[in-house]
Amino acid sequence: MLTAPWNLILTVVFAFTGAYCLVRLIAHRPSPGAPRGPVLESTAIHLMHLVMSAGMIAMCWLMSLPAASNWAQIMVFTVLALVLVPGLWKAPLPARRLDLAGHIWLAAAMVWMIAAMPLLMAGMGGDEASAGHGAGSGEAMEMMMMTTPLWVDIVNGVFVAGSAAIALWWAYRAATIRGDRLHALCHCLMAAGMAAMLLLMNG
Repeated sequence: MLTAPWNLILTVVFAFTGAYCLVRLIAHRPSPGAPRGPVLESTAIHLMHLVMSAGMIAMCWLMSLPAASNWAQIMVFTVLALVLVPGLWKAPLPARRLDLAGHIWLAAAMVWMIAAMPLLMAGMGGDEASAGHGAGSGEAMEMMMMTTPLWVDIVNGVFVAGSAAIALWWAYRAATIRGDRLHALCHCLMAAGMAAMLLLMNG
């Protein structure tokens, strides 16, 4: 759970990215003769960001998520990231390879966020803990008494820096490419939102 105004700001960001990816999945259907590889990649990317957006909106407002939901998300992001791996070698253009690497990185960052969330949010203030679970909650009290290990801070810092770098790459793409710049902007916001979420959770 994040405090105001960040929970509101990031909810708006992820609502936009989620809505955009949902529209892409529904409205932009490939032609019958389209190559299967790019179609599969596009579907995986937009489905990944749709689920990612929904998951991070939930994290903005909830102190913790059910274990079943966490494991389901980890499985989804792992499978979708693996779908994109072959494109790292098959994509004809370096920019496309970098795009795919960025999506795979964000999937890995999301898995890290889900798995490490209890440690990232350890020691947060009593008001935030009680807002998520109610005053006196055992889980909330346990998180307040914990401290985040140094190795978690370091790994999280790597994911923050990597996600920020990817956001800058897609910002550059949005400013320079011809055609659908909104597509690159959506990915830029997704990466920037990921970096912000990881940074704020570790605060």
